[in-house]
Amino acid sequence: MAEISAALVKELRDQTGAPMMDCKRALQEANGDMEAAVRILREKGMAGAAKRSDRVTPEGKVGYRLAEDNRRGTMVAVGCETEPVSNNDEFLAFAKKVLETVEANGPGAEAELEEERAQLAGRLGENIVVAGAARFEAVNGGLISAYAHPPRNKIGVLLQVRGGSADLARKVAMHIAALKPNWIGRDDVPAETVSQEREIYLGSDEVQSKPEQARDKIVEGMLNKRFFGASVLVEQDWIHDSSKKVGDALGDEGAEVLEFERFELSG
Repeated sequence: MAEISAALVKELRDQTGAPMMDCKRALQEANGDMEAAVRILREKGMAGAAKRSDRVTPEGKVGYRLAEDNRRGTMVAVGCETEPVSNNDEFLAFAKKVLETVEANGPGAEAELEEERAQLAGRLGENIVVAGAARFEAVNGGLISAYAHPPRNKIGVLLQVRGGSADLARKVAMHIAALKPNWIGRDDVPAETVSQEREIYLGSDEVQSKPEQARDKIVEGMLNKRFFGASVLVEQDWIHDSSKKVGDALGDEGAEVLEFERFELSG
């Protein structure tokens, strides 16, 4: 077996970022061949990443980038297992690279970084995942806004609105981050989903205990308040002024929400 010097171990460490002992073992296995040692570390890192792939990733960062004219916006969510790793320089650099890649080439382009992701997971000893990627292009006078909830940036929203101010758009993004609606308007809710909710309410003890002739009206009231009022953006109470609905706040400025994406890293 070739003698492995400390300088050679350091060179491999500087080149790969792998732990010193892993570098030494890889060099010993490769009989001092630097190129072979790099390959060994990559293979082991990717194998280790595969073993970790079923671990949950409740930590990480959601980041976004907006064009100066607010005509384009990009947002990604990159997850990991622990908060310390979410603040690790290597993790943050990778998350930034994911954002830049999606910004340049659109959602799906993050797959180009799969090998780098696996190697990073191997070095950091945690499962690393790209949990979400979105890019919006403004259409028909639309404006793109975004929000990431501080200080941990685990929740983020990308939003396109038409009409209204940039301030209103950001407030709507903050609202979506807080109350996580599923749809913009009532018409966006699939009819099958509404039917299922109606059947659930109709079969509940709360409704079945009421006179039969009153049940349909009670169910409609429950749908409006408990389902649409909770899940539909424009029918939610406006977090910035609870006397209004989101639809009212948008209407005050002649604005409408065209699309949104919400990412949240959680267990």
